[in-house]
Amino acid sequence: MDTRVLSPHPNIVIILCGNKKDLDADREVTFLEASRFAQENELMFLETSALTGENVEEGFLKCARTILNKIDSGELDPERMGSGIQYGDASLRQLRQPRGTTTQNKQQCNC
Repeated sequence: MDTRVLSPHPNIVIILCGNKKDLDADREVTFLEASRFAQENELMFLETSALTGENVEEGFLKCARTILNKIDSGELDPERMGSGIQYGDASLRQLRQPRGTTTQNKQQCNC
């Protein structure tokens, strides 16, 4: 059986999370097997435990960091329709500036 994961888009971020890390004795897939599967399919991998909270937040942070790095490198353009990225608040679009730029020549509001 072919278990390869084919990403529908080259810039999609997928993290394989092995849950129930706290139940090591009852595991059906070894860390090595899961890690190898993730590597072969170009996925990020980490093991988590909902019971202890271990690595639960880290999964979300890794995903967010990867997306931000792709934006910074130019691989992803949040302004492009169909990029899959959407700002939660329209005012946040103005907060992000490319690295190395300054806020010189910006008009200030005298409200």
